[in-house]
Amino acid sequence: MTAQEAIDYIEHYGWSTTRLGLDRTRELLQRLGDPQKKLKFVHVAGSNGKGSTCAMLDAILRAAGYRTGLYTSPYIQDFCERMQINGENIPGADLASVTERVRGAAEAMADHPSQFELVTAAGMLWFAERRCDIVVLEVGMGGALDSTNVIDCPEAAVITNIGLEHTEYLGNTLEEIAATKAGIIKPGCRAVCYDGAPEVTEVVRRVCEEKNVPLRLADFSKIEPVSQTLDGQRFRRNGREYRLALLGAYQLHNVSTVLETVEALRDAGWDIPESAVEQGLASVKWPVRMEVMRRDPLFLIDGGHNPQCAEALAKSLQELLPGKKAVFLLGVLADKDYASMMATLLPLAREFVCLTPLSARALPAAELAKYLTERGAKATAFESIPEGMRAALDAAGGDGAVVAFGSLYLVGAIRGAYQAMAAQKGGA
Repeated sequence: MTAQEAIDYIEHYGWSTTRLGLDRTRELLQRLGDPQKKLKFVHVAGSNGKGSTCAMLDAILRAAGYRTGLYTSPYIQDFCERMQINGENIPGADLASVTERVRGAAEAMADHPSQFELVTAAGMLWFAERRCDIVVLEVGMGGALDSTNVIDCPEAAVITNIGLEHTEYLGNTLEEIAATKAGIIKPGCRAVCYDGAPEVTEVVRRVCEEKNVPLRLADFSKIEPVSQTLDGQRFRRNGREYRLALLGAYQLHNVSTVLETVEALRDAGWDIPESAVEQGLASVKWPVRMEVMRRDPLFLIDGGHNPQCAEALAKSLQELLPGKKAVFLLGVLADKDYASMMATLLPLAREFVCLTPLSARALPAAELAKYLTERGAKATAFESIPEGMRAALDAAGGDGAVVAFGSLYLVGAIRGAYQAMAAQKGGA
């Protein structure tokens, strides 16, 4: 089996056609020798900020000298991004090897595992065989019945910001969704929660009390912003100043959650010196989260895809680009609340360049452009990503700004197209 054959096999099974539950993943991992039982985890669930939180924790743990696995989804450009050890994607040969064994176990099952279940099993097998000290494990969807929740008690269970998402699976209220996410909290672990909506915090607090789990709430009042530029931002906490390589005011709330998680891990016996925290935050990288691709004109890429993300993006742009309107290069999925997203962005837009995300759930670019035009905006639809990207950069001019936004299915492709364009110019 080659790496591409492994990817083709895994992607044959779509996540959207599966039912939530742990039975298939448990059976699959049992057939593989239960590799997850040889590992220790930081388990991270939530609606927004999961990926950034995982990236920061991964960077800090690596800086502390631990062999650290990172499991995230979806990928941005390369399937192998989903599993990393010490910041390096799984090599193609390793992906082929573990997937071949996972396939053998899966094909022996009466109920074939889904795509996400296959990837989760492959990740567990690889992390165990490469003897990771700890794995930062991001939930795919939900929590209680997510495939990743087959693990035993994690070192820390982390709940990031929660909003209304996947309501057809997780519930129609914040309380219902929070209860599902809090399903990753197990007796014997330590819990950390982003202190967002009061009803969410109350649900998490109640679950922790029922399971006798100590809870740390991210105290945003401890974070004092110092400065923010396109090179990153600085903040103070408990009298100490830190540099964070990630942009966006919302990241200071995420970093508060991260720092409470570090304290929880220290309580559990993990040796994480303050120097590792400083180094990890200053060096962390997380693609398409307020990522600066170029500066003349400014080209930012952000993978936000819901109203909460749009509000966070708007706040960050107002701070980074005071008084300046941007050209938005965007596309959305039809089943998202794009009306609320666009209402937030309209006051900040010079114009919109619309594209169709690479997904069966995509809203066609022409429909999005029509929607925006009807609301008084200048909006143009383009069929190809390179074409739309060039149009947006031209519209911005030398002193303007382009912001790509709206769907992870789209911004990864925009990032790849920009990199290809830059490489072509560099080689010309």
